[in-house]
Amino acid sequence: MGNCLRSRKEEPSFQKPFPSTGDLTNAKVTGDFSSPSNPPTFPPTPEKCKPISLPTPRSESDILSSPHLKAFAFNELKNATKNFRSDSLLGEGGFGLVYKGWVDVQTLAAAKPGGGMVVAVKKLKPEGFQGHKEWLSEVNYLGQLHHPNLVKLIGYCLDGDNQLLVYEYMPKGSLENHLFRRGAQPLSWAIRMKVAIGAARGLSFLHELEQQIIYRDFKASNILLDAEFNSKLSDFGLAKEGPTGDRTHVSTQVMGTQGYAAPEYVATGRLTSRCDVYSFGVVLLELLSGRRAVDKTKVGVEQNLVEWARPYLSDKRKLFRIMDTKLEGQYPQKGAFMAAILAFECLGEAKFRPTMTEVLTRLESIPVPKDTGISGNLNHRLASRNPSVSPALKSPRK
Repeated sequence: MGNCLRSRKEEPSFQKPFPSTGDLTNAKVTGDFSSPSNPPTFPPTPEKCKPISLPTPRSESDILSSPHLKAFAFNELKNATKNFRSDSLLGEGGFGLVYKGWVDVQTLAAAKPGGGMVVAVKKLKPEGFQGHKEWLSEVNYLGQLHHPNLVKLIGYCLDGDNQLLVYEYMPKGSLENHLFRRGAQPLSWAIRMKVAIGAARGLSFLHELEQQIIYRDFKASNILLDAEFNSKLSDFGLAKEGPTGDRTHVSTQVMGTQGYAAPEYVATGRLTSRCDVYSFGVVLLELLSGRRAVDKTKVGVEQNLVEWARPYLSDKRKLFRIMDTKLEGQYPQKGAFMAAILAFECLGEAKFRPTMTEVLTRLESIPVPKDTGISGNLNHRLASRNPSVSPALKSPRK
């Protein structure tokens, strides 16, 4: 099987197999915080959401006839984005360009700039990494699934070579920009944990569906933030249905982003939900360290975040060496160690990794400082956000 681990414009391409992470799997989650060799015990994890059945497989005509999406004409989106002018540009990736646009709240017709509802319009490049198959995958999944931690797809446009997607506007942009963009305001510990919990809730929702969905491209640039730093997963182009029946995995062409993809998936093409858990562990490391998953500007082992951070994650006395200096020490040591141990386990051998439901429960148990303005009721408010789906998609538990 050939490796087709894709690279977006801002991300390095895959070159060689990842090092083994087998030596991460011997960590025992027992004991207390007083000894770095004895990480803490965590409570059992409750179930987070009820299974939901998605109709599959679906033809392209079925996907595009979704009652929850608007089929836009190309001229409508030209008007909504001021003819895709540069001053409406929000960002760029391997898929193409994203523009800010305005539509009427009721009719979704193009509105004058500054009026109506703000939307984000993604215009795919014909030669981009994201082809029609991935475009259709995004319409398929986001046209059916609705959850507070999945970005909302409003509609699409398919007009000749023009393939566009229209999303809710996320004013804080991507997590990647907040962590790594030069001059960006540093994120507080409370915000970082809030982002991690929201992203974990989105992945947990996908994994707990009756027909499980494996996201397959979890990374900082695909986590978008609203005005209150609530995180939402975007870009479902690589999402894949998980194994069913007695199958333990899905065999696929290897796709994803270097530094985030699970090593066993890169090596074999065998995809499971634990591959998403590995990717989550990488992003959690990015939140802790403020470093990119892969950074070619650094030398030796420091180029790969996982390999560099691994020796420090399970040692409470050494953890400070990898913590983001932009935090200026303003984080609870106990909470940082709990997060580090969780990242450590997510990056271990696949069969020993926690599920995303377990990851979510443990993240919610991490203390948040009371002087941040976000603590106290943070976990309660996040826990009260129940997943929601279209009525037609609801199905009784089997």
